Amino acid sequence: MRFRLTEDQRALRDGVRQLLARCFDLRAAVRGPGALDRALWRELGEAGFFALRVPEAEGGVGLGLPEAVLVFEEAGRVLLPGPLVATHLAAGVVPGAATGETVVTAVSGGLAEWLTEADAVRGDATGAVPLRSVDPLTPLHRVPGAVPDADPVAVLLTAAEQLGTAARVCELAVQHARAREQFGKPVGAFQAVQHLCAQMLVRARTARAAVYAAAVTADPVDIAAARLLADEAAVRGARDCLQVHGGMGFTWESEVHLHLKRTWVRTHRAGDVTESEEFLAADLLTGTA
Repeated sequence: MRFRLTEDQRALRDGVRQLLARCFDLRAAVRGPGALDRALWRELGEAGFFALRVPEAEGGVGLGLPEAVLVFEEAGRVLLPGPLVATHLAAGVVPGAATGETVVTAVSGGLAEWLTEADAVRGDATGAVPLRSVDPLTPLHRVPGAVPDADPVAVLLTAAEQLGTAARVCELAVQHARAREQFGKPVGAFQAVQHLCAQMLVRARTARAAVYAAAVTADPVDIAAARLLADEAAVRGARDCLQVHGGMGFTWESEVHLHLKRTWVRTHRAGDVTESEEFLAADLLTGTA
């Protein structure tokens, strides 16, 4: 079965990509003070990022899960920082979340992102302890005894962000392989590099098919499978992209290592990847998860 985007969905995706290109600069964010950009957050709210699935009768955009997946894929592609999933899920429930006036975070997988910057917290953050995050754009707190958040929508939107990273690192690897020369020829001419890029593309396209299908069915089993494929495509893709770049990929002038670090953080969000594995395994063994 092929899931083709409608003209409206393509326009939404392209519009979000243009918006993020205009209002978010990854390099500036990394060099910045480490605080959440409230102006950007409000701009996202005005654009309907958080109220995308809120019914029109309640002041939202009135779209569905497939459209939300497209939007979050674009957010993952540019490494947009902040508790995006938690605030999106809080729209229509927590006052101000839909418009970007209120920043909402959630306790998920024993962690809370951007806890000190949030205006509201979903879940019990009692005893939260600051944790040194590998990702400079995702401050973390560890919450002792927290119950993992297995909200299927949170799982799917996290998978969509991972998908965005998987696609982006594939692009970066191909661009570098074409431009970088070694022994008088582009490194992309070497078979080992070609294999890495091809594998990245296959994983990204497989994950995209699974994520888009899960957005249509909204089935928890489909979502768990999509999460596993998207996590693999993102983490392995970022590692392979780093391999293609060599030592250059570890420098702050390159965004490659930032993608790898964000993928690691996302794997612990929304019940973490282990919960998705166990959920899918239970369904395969019993027929019902």
